Amino acid sequence: MDHYYVNNIAQSTGEHEVHKEGCTYFPSNRKYLGYFSNCQEAIQKAKTIYSNIDGCYTCSRPCHTR
Repeated sequence: MDHYYVNNIAQSTGEHEVHKEGCTYFPSNRKYLGYFSNCQEAIQKAKTIYSNIDGCYTCSRPCHTR
């Protein structure tokens, strides 16, 4: 289980990325999503905040789609 966050600042392509705590690209402007067993659960929570969500390539690769 890991702590997940969503970046409050969208990427240049419009999506807000989900990150695990401690990621190399951990955003400073973020919202805590919760403690989840996988990135898919964190993505579902993030979609209640922002409609355009993607997983970080580095720390949430199974959820990275772009």
